Amino acid sequence: MRHTQPLFLALLAMSALGLATPAHAGAAKTTYPVVFAHGMSGFDDLLGYDYWGDDYGTFVGDACDELLEIYCNGDLNSGQRAFVAQVQPFQSSEVRGLDLANDVEGFMATAGASYVNLVGHSQGGLDLRKASRVLRERRNYTVVKVAISVSSPHRGSPVAKYILDLKPGVTSVIAALAEYFGDSVYGPGNDAYAGAKQLVYNDYDAADGKTTGMKAFNTAYPLSSTYATRYASLITAQNGLSVNPALYLLSEFFFDIDGDGACTDDCDNDGAGGKGDGVKNEADDDGLVGINSQQMGYRLRYTEYLGFDEITTDSTLGYASLNTPTSAQMTSMSSVIIQDHLDVVGVGPDTFDEPEFYAAIIDYIALYD
Repeated sequence: MRHTQPLFLALLAMSALGLATPAHAGAAKTTYPVVFAHGMSGFDDLLGYDYWGDDYGTFVGDACDELLEIYCNGDLNSGQRAFVAQVQPFQSSEVRGLDLANDVEGFMATAGASYVNLVGHSQGGLDLRKASRVLRERRNYTVVKVAISVSSPHRGSPVAKYILDLKPGVTSVIAALAEYFGDSVYGPGNDAYAGAKQLVYNDYDAADGKTTGMKAFNTAYPLSSTYATRYASLITAQNGLSVNPALYLLSEFFFDIDGDGACTDDCDNDGAGGKGDGVKNEADDDGLVGINSQQMGYRLRYTEYLGFDEITTDSTLGYASLNTPTSAQMTSMSSVIIQDHLDVVGVGPDTFDEPEFYAAIIDYIALYD
């Protein structure tokens, strides 16, 4: 015991000099900070769980950079810098993307960085495209190095159209959302109708004086190297065995999203680009978004190992455009991650290792930023 105290003091002194926290095994450190952008209804939490957290609430981007730190992501390099943006929970991506750009500039100032990487879940994957363009226009150079979406409805979601088609009944859906999210849906600046209209592929209401929907949004905020150096996406689907109860009920009692058929535009008028292949109850959607809709740029492959997991570019399908993916891209199950829309950001508990998943994403970003 007499040797323990001197050792502890030595470690403490080394820590003060920046010598005692070596880089952790796993993810390489990115050159520029990573900013996480949440989806619709997200803020600090989602359904009572920490957004971007593991089952115990630890932020997936929190590097173990303090002596004897326990609640952190040990798969990250100790020098990794990551931030969490907070935008309007319920709004269009025109509004949320502008909020995100403002947050990003604040984080860049804090980190003393001229560039940034963005990771967006669900609607956050749409917001980051708007933010990337705004940042380019403000600073007159390409600010965003790598932009990655996870489970994002780039070509719309049938769930959004289903809600809007309820007409007067949509108010009961909004009320139900308020119960889930502590009335944040009624908070200042929130507009759940605008948020739903954003996530339908075609302009939902031609008489409202506004052109909305993902088709028009994709034209305004394309995958351009002017706005971000590299675009990539991770695609999720549920298999019916381990699914959030709310998403399970949605598929069993209302409709099947059928998210892997090939067709230009929204041929079956379900709110999402494509048509579906007519086969129900297959792993072609994650409970809210079909696999066809989730594609942006390069499709990424997530591989789990006994050691550190890995994310690589799926070279078999090429680069997917937003409004006109190829037939093969629309129908392929290649590299689909078997996780539902909520579990992938820590809404559980489940067996998915969120810290290692996002550490693998950061490791991938480090190759290109």
